Amino acid sequence: MTHLLTLRALRRDTKAATIVEFALILPVLCMMLLGTLDLGYRSYVSSVVQGTLHDAARMATVGNVTTDQIQTFVQNRLQAFSRNATITTTARSYSDYSGVKVPETITQDTVPLGVYNQGDCFQDSNGNGVYDTDRGRSGTGGSEDVVYFEVTMTYPHIVPIARLFGLSGNITTTQNTVLRNQPYAARNTSVAIVCT
Repeated sequence: MTHLLTLRALRRDTKAATIVEFALILPVLCMMLLGTLDLGYRSYVSSVVQGTLHDAARMATVGNVTTDQIQTFVQNRLQAFSRNATITTTARSYSDYSGVKVPETITQDTVPLGVYNQGDCFQDSNGNGVYDTDRGRSGTGGSEDVVYFEVTMTYPHIVPIARLFGLSGNITTTQNTVLRNQPYAARNTSVAIVCT
């Protein structure tokens, strides 16, 4: 009988229940707060990379800046933001907007049709003598060229929460933009036809 009374008394005792409930909820609450902090930081980094990209692209369109100077500008600005980041910049120029990230045009096609193979002729838009799936030329191009800029930044998480779930400890964000250079000089639009 005393054993039964002890169990009833223990069931009615709620003095420490709040501490137990809090101990159960605390890990979940901490994970949610850290996850929210990490997502907010990702958004902020994405904005910083996009702003840096637009500033660099604007510098390039005026014609007085080299590709190396643009890359140095991007590297310096983003390294000051995150010292442990790996930053990659890409600049490719095209003659017009419709050619951005598009393969070179095949002018004489042999079987199999629609894909480049030995014996086909193509417009060598970038002048390298080889068929490319991206017709752009490296660098910022010349007057009135369309330039595709891309910046990729890989940086560590601000909080190590991803590793708890077995995810990578790094985040990669990629931003890009396309701008036309100002007409600061005469434009060369000639394209050679190459047959292999």
